[in-house]
Amino acid sequence: MEVKFKKLHAKAHKPEQAYDTDAGFDIRLVDSHVNYQDKKVTYNTGLAIEIPKGYAGLLFPRSSIHKTTTRLSNSVGVIDHGYTGEIKAVMDLRTIQDVGMPYLPGDRFLQLIIIKLNEVEFVEVDELSPTARGDKGFGSTGRK
Repeated sequence: MEVKFKKLHAKAHKPEQAYDTDAGFDIRLVDSHVNYQDKKVTYNTGLAIEIPKGYAGLLFPRSSIHKTTTRLSNSVGVIDHGYTGEIKAVMDLRTIQDVGMPYLPGDRFLQLIIIKLNEVEFVEVDELSPTARGDKGFGSTGRK
């Protein structure tokens, strides 16, 4: 599959896989801006991509995020086919003292996974099919 990308910044990097069997393509940071009042950091990649029709791009933090005090604000970013603006990520800081910029320009900090979309039609019904779990929700299977 061909995915077009555009560098919006001279220091932007092409998305890349560390290994050819990796699901995700690493995305690198170009620059960032801290909002001290909201305890958030906006990370800019300097990249725009064109997701093919019938697909979506999902942005996840790389697993190394556990070494930082930040968390991706929306858990998973979604890039729809129609969006061709800059890929950005907003991360929450646990405390404002944590502003020590865990990611620096050039660091790999996100991974992009491109998935095929299914055509879906929602059908309203009076009853759903019975299952063993039914409506048992949060924690219904216990701790062990």
